[in-house]
Amino acid sequence: MKKLSLKAVNLPVTIFKAGKSYVAYSPALDLSTSASTYKKAQKNFSEIVSIFIEELIEMGTLDVVLRGLGWQKIKSNWQPPIVVSNYFQPMNLSHA
Repeated sequence: MKKLSLKAVNLPVTIFKAGKSYVAYSPALDLSTSASTYKKAQKNFSEIVSIFIEELIEMGTLDVVLRGLGWQKIKSNWQPPIVVSNYFQPMNLSHA
């Protein structure tokens, strides 16, 4: 099996509360998961990332998918897109 170079990657993850659940989401992989606690959401997210990467390797689509998500391969190591900003956008959601 081809060795994967994702050493010491700092993956941007947002965890937010949705009702009684905690949702962990990373735009760098466009993956999310949820759980009843913050810690479980963190654990579930780590597990889903591992499964996702394993599946990409198995299907032979790792390079294509990561490039499509904005990742860059630098000296044979994959790096996720750099988060430039996280902010709250005021919006009026009323309808006519």
